[in-house]
Amino acid sequence: MSREFPFIGSTRDVAGNELPLFKEYAWDFERDCFLYDANGRHILLTGNDALAVWIYKALKTERFSYLVYSWQYGIELKPFIGKVMGVQERYSELRRVITECLMVNPYIKSIDSYSKSIDSYSSVQENRGELVHVRITLTTIYGEVTLDV
Repeated sequence: MSREFPFIGSTRDVAGNELPLFKEYAWDFERDCFLYDANGRHILLTGNDALAVWIYKALKTERFSYLVYSWQYGIELKPFIGKVMGVQERYSELRRVITECLMVNPYIKSIDSYSKSIDSYSSVQENRGELVHVRITLTTIYGEVTLDV
């Protein structure tokens, strides 16, 4: 490592390319907040359960919008707003940005399948649109996991 440029070179000190156990605080996906135990402390998850929380948060965070996150973290959905695209092009691009978002995590080995379902909705202001639900099956270093996003 260079003394003049200490940020150049390997900063990860992991023996044999082995990643440490992935940990994340438990998340209530319904209420969108942390989960706590009976004593009021955060619940700590490991492995695929922790990765599910990381995936949820990464897919909810717009890339390049928050200085606290690396530019590799998050998903780019803002370019879709107001853009005229064909239906197939829109879903193809959605698949691409989801893949880009998730594959920055070294614990995720591959994304094996995507399936989508579309619900129509209308709001109080009579705006109509589509709500896309995506089911992703992916392989992590801990095994296979399927998530609905």
